[in-house]
Amino acid sequence: MFKCPVLAALLVFWLCHGSPVKANVICDDSTMTVGVEKSSYPGVRVDHLQINQDPNTACSIRSNSTHFYAVIPLNSCGTELEETDENLIFKNRISMVPNSIDVITRKCLLEVKINCLYPKRGNVTLSFRAHRKDVEVVEKGFGRFKYQFEFYPNRKYISPYNPDSYPLECELKSRIYMQIEAISSMEYAEMFVESCRASPYDIQNYRKTYSIIENGCKVDSTVEIYVPSHQRQFKFSIEAFKFIGLHDQVYISCSVMICEKDSPNTRCSQGCINGSRRKREAGNQTTIHFVSQGPLRLKRSAESNESPVLHLNLNLVFIAGCLLGAVGMISAVVMYKARMSKVKYQPLLPFES
Repeated sequence: MFKCPVLAALLVFWLCHGSPVKANVICDDSTMTVGVEKSSYPGVRVDHLQINQDPNTACSIRSNSTHFYAVIPLNSCGTELEETDENLIFKNRISMVPNSIDVITRKCLLEVKINCLYPKRGNVTLSFRAHRKDVEVVEKGFGRFKYQFEFYPNRKYISPYNPDSYPLECELKSRIYMQIEAISSMEYAEMFVESCRASPYDIQNYRKTYSIIENGCKVDSTVEIYVPSHQRQFKFSIEAFKFIGLHDQVYISCSVMICEKDSPNTRCSQGCINGSRRKREAGNQTTIHFVSQGPLRLKRSAESNESPVLHLNLNLVFIAGCLLGAVGMISAVVMYKARMSKVKYQPLLPFES
């Protein structure tokens, strides 16, 4: 079923009539590769299938003469992550694209559910330590465009950090400078950042997160937003926080979208809003897209970098010294009492005149 002896993979196949689909999966350190035999479902074309309703071009399904197949990244294409004490479980699915004209359907719809299980101590964690690439998207009315998410050393935003320097180390309370940019040939487009969060993994649906921006509003008190070079760019910074120290590494992940510039009632035009004031959105805008960058690590102090053996030896010396000191004090008290017990008290003689 799969070719990874270290990693476990499970596929669950569903059809409305209960017949299994002939397919297989290969789980590696960064992707899930899925192949479905065309003979399992005659009449289905590749454009009938989708990966978790994701418009990212990296999430497309391809085909040859015998199979439909897809290479699904662990950190995008709508892949979900569940975490146990010992394992990371990545989940995704391939399903048929519903016909927008049909209100109901009585056809059997294909759905392939994919689970890949990895031990936390395995090599899969290595794939979460590399600089994340640009996210390329194709959407109707906006064509092909991509998002770039980069960290910068200072607020001048001249040159981003080299991808080879990841994971980046930062000191507590130092500022982390970030820039998100939508690269598009459409001059009348603008970008909006709906939310940004920090989490140990750059997985869109991961639950353990720290909110930085929500509903277009600053949540963390240290967030600073800077004037962009154009409306398809977002520059901001935040202080490094202790949340980073609770995990080996942390990603900053944001939900972004593109709207038609100066178009009323789009989400971009509404800006920062709370849930109670949110208006019904209309106009020309894309769906929400997920971008992330990292990882970040909290820089260790010189003290924490010392050898644990050295700390252990110093502790032993300290404890031994305390014990010797205590033994010495007890011995001195015993000797003093012994001497005092031998002293005979005599009346004092009167002074001679």
